[in-house]
Amino acid sequence: MTKGQPGLRERKKAATREALSWAALRLAAERGLENVRVEDIAAAAGVSPRTYNNYFSSKAEAIVHRQRDRIHRSAEALRERPSGEPLWEALTLALLAPFGDLPGQPDRQWTAAVRLLLREPALQAELTRGGAGAEAELAAAVAARTGTDPDLDLYPKLVAAASLAAVRAANDQYLTADPPVPYQSLLAEALRQLATGLPDPSSH
Repeated sequence: MTKGQPGLRERKKAATREALSWAALRLAAERGLENVRVEDIAAAAGVSPRTYNNYFSSKAEAIVHRQRDRIHRSAEALRERPSGEPLWEALTLALLAPFGDLPGQPDRQWTAAVRLLLREPALQAELTRGGAGAEAELAAAVAARTGTDPDLDLYPKLVAAASLAAVRAANDQYLTADPPVPYQSLLAEALRQLATGLPDPSSH
């Protein structure tokens, strides 16, 4: 096993968690959150309900996991970017990396279903609950790269908060854009505007 790389057991657990999260999202988008049972999610992922309960305590937690995991992987990716790379270039590439699995051309029916699903109070609460941890993790990665303190200094907190605001704004635009626009291009543009100081578009 390569140093720093997860072992087989950890990879299997991550794959199971991802399969359950994707099954929960897909079924909830298709049927509505209230019409999906834990047994349905477990069956779609090819595991038992008991296995499901070993990974997630609620349907909302399972659905939100995929987004939370992407931020976790972005923080890891930022730590691994070349040290001489400018911060915002490294941060943009790190934040874009986990979204490579999204289709280049989003499906309108799917985005409409997810948009409706995200109105569910349980999902909104879960997104809020996990947001602080994800933001702190990204701030720590920014601090490690910039030689700042994630607990004492404002800069890494501000960069992390602004970056995750860009992720949320790009996500909202992705789910409402007509005609559809690829998520990666929206996120890249949001981060580009942040990196250039959010220039006032009315001045152009």
